[in-house]
Amino acid sequence: MRLRRQVRVVAFYLGVAVILGVALFPVYMLVITSLSNDSSRFALQLTPQKIEFTNYLQIFQQRGMMRALGNSLFVGLVTVGASLVLSVMAAYALGRVKFAGRGLLLMTILACSMFPQVAVLAGMFELARSSGLYNSVWAVILAQMAFTLPFTVWLLTTFLRDLPVEVEEAAILDGATPFVLVTRIFVPLLAPAMVTTGLLAFIASWNEFLFALTLTVSESTRTAPIMVAMINPMAFQETAAASVVVTAPAVALVLMFQRRIVAGLTAGNRVG
Repeated sequence: MRLRRQVRVVAFYLGVAVILGVALFPVYMLVITSLSNDSSRFALQLTPQKIEFTNYLQIFQQRGMMRALGNSLFVGLVTVGASLVLSVMAAYALGRVKFAGRGLLLMTILACSMFPQVAVLAGMFELARSSGLYNSVWAVILAQMAFTLPFTVWLLTTFLRDLPVEVEEAAILDGATPFVLVTRIFVPLLAPAMVTTGLLAFIASWNEFLFALTLTVSESTRTAPIMVAMINPMAFQETAAASVVVTAPAVALVLMFQRRIVAGLTAGNRVG
């Protein structure tokens, strides 16, 4: 029995090691390639012959890269901020106000996030063009919010339903209006949930590619993922360096707030 348990433990850790190896090996090779010199451009090496940071210097010296990183940061922050404001109000209505069809409405909101981006791409393009937002970061923000809002509304509604009703009832007895309830009562209590939701929405916005590629054409409005795609495909090491630069913020956020992210994703499953 003891030998069987030890075999299971060894097999478990071997399986974990294999999974980690398969998942992290491409990332490792990406970093190694970004630190390699020109002599190893077409060679697959597990370790670089000489560690150099010239590829990173060339990336930041390229015209438009810093602007693209700034655009990605601006798009992500505005998308998250607007989504959280709208989601808190929607979560209050869906989580506390009783009305007919509340569960169906929440399910409809969730269903909106099931459509792939390419399915609504043509509609988003026409909307941006007709509203005069085409080739601007605002068009990208509008498109990203269409996919961010259903997710943030669902998470905040689930968190809000878990809050004690007694707090709300006491505030109502003191004469609190719905606006005061949301801004003075629920927002402070939902702060941890809003941090989780905001992190997930920011990571999704930072990595978004299709809408940013379709709705922007000029160098001044492109986001960081688009600038990486615009690099000469034969410049493997520069592309790898740019990919590391663009990926690093998202990876850092996940590592720093992984517990909050997991808590947000497992907050509950009630939708009606």
